[in-house]
Amino acid sequence: MPADMDLVLQHLPLRIGAYVPDDLLEDWFGPRTGMNPPSGEALAAAASYGRRFECEFKHYPERKEGVFWKWVPAL
Repeated sequence: MPADMDLVLQHLPLRIGAYVPDDLLEDWFGPRTGMNPPSGEALAAAASYGRRFECEFKHYPERKEGVFWKWVPAL
């Protein structure tokens, strides 16, 4: 995981997403576990990583990417 991603998630504004393609999800969170689609292990690790920065995480297989974002309280 590049340290720059820590900074991105620390400073991510509400309602803005950080999009990560499947190949990077596999490289960062589940090396050698497979990326077509990313392994459950990699997706769980990505979700756990996001929580460290108070971010939600969701994987979109049809787009072949995962998204981190800050949860927005009811508007």
